Amino acid sequence: MTTLHDPPPAAQRVPALVEQFKGGLHAPICLTWEWTYACNLSCVHCLSSSGRRDPQELSTDEIKSVIDELQRMQVFYINVGGGEPTVRPDFWELLDYAIAHQVGVKFSTNGVRLSPERARRLAATDYVDVQISLDGATREVNDAVRGPGSYDMAVRAMENLAEAGFADFKISVVVTRQNVAQLDDFAALADRYGAQLRITRLRPSGRGADVWDELHPTAEQQRELYHWLVGHGEKVLTGDSFFHLNALGSTPIPGLNLCGAGRVVCLIDPVGDVYACPFAIHDAFRAGNVRSAGGFERVWRESDLFADLRRPSSGGACSGCPAYDTCQGGCMAAKFFTGLPLDGPDPECVKGHGAAALSTVDPDALPRQGNDHSHRTVPLGMPTVRSRRPDRFCDESPLAGLDLM
Repeated sequence: MTTLHDPPPAAQRVPALVEQFKGGLHAPICLTWEWTYACNLSCVHCLSSSGRRDPQELSTDEIKSVIDELQRMQVFYINVGGGEPTVRPDFWELLDYAIAHQVGVKFSTNGVRLSPERARRLAATDYVDVQISLDGATREVNDAVRGPGSYDMAVRAMENLAEAGFADFKISVVVTRQNVAQLDDFAALADRYGAQLRITRLRPSGRGADVWDELHPTAEQQRELYHWLVGHGEKVLTGDSFFHLNALGSTPIPGLNLCGAGRVVCLIDPVGDVYACPFAIHDAFRAGNVRSAGGFERVWRESDLFADLRRPSSGGACSGCPAYDTCQGGCMAAKFFTGLPLDGPDPECVKGHGAAALSTVDPDALPRQGNDHSHRTVPLGMPTVRSRRPDRFCDESPLAGLDLM
């Protein structure tokens, strides 16, 4: 079984390579692809506001057609998410199709369908990796964010993967004010199950916009996180989540030290819309749709939005800051959804410039994500099967009528 990993931490130490990234690549290093908005959970910070499926989501054949494109473009792997991607009845078929066409799959899941049998199947499959979402090292902290029963469900999935011999699957953690103190505990969990820890930044997008003020780490916790990553970063995956923290010291955090939106990463949503950033699902960052003439390849290589993002940037208001070369101005999505200009400081700027800028923002004028698929409550476990038309599934439990095993 071969697993997939984030771009090597060494990439940030090669200036020429970073400059090449800024200008965009022939194909994305990692394409995030949400296969469905359907989900059995209602996580309070869900960046895609998932819950109910969208009746217009890409069909099996349409997804296969895009996979064919990615194979031609030599995309190394796709990061599949949702929603909960495994609730699509064709999920396993699509996973096998991608792997058969030399496109590796890393998929994120809350564990709802990772039975012992499925875990054994995954352990025997090359070019697939699994990320189990867990936002608390304890039941109390996790379930406050992800919902009652979600901690036990994730632990069962991890136990099943470990029992099946799936080495180095990922435990994926969104860092919040409540779990920063649990970083050592998360690392211990990863060691216990033979997994690797992956931590990501909380963004104020999707439902996360409603809880960002109360969940994002404090300034002191940001410093704690920076020093923890400096000490443990070679063993922890971070992607491009925390480069804004590099302004805190002379030792850079391992990972990609720039915003890769539209340059090395992008997102395809369940209905085929292509966005520059997986954390910025908003019309302002929509570059096209895979159903249009030329498909995904044309969007990636010819969209005006991506061309703009790949042009050299002056740094705007941050260019005069001595820390700009290390923090690169921070996260585009975090700025946008907190009402800050894209060439302004990150809202969590460790020099305090973000806090000052936020004090001038009108909270009633903040941009909001348009495609909200939230549902109020869907109990964990097996849904009640109803005789409903498929186009009405989105109005019921997103799992209605589906075989969860």
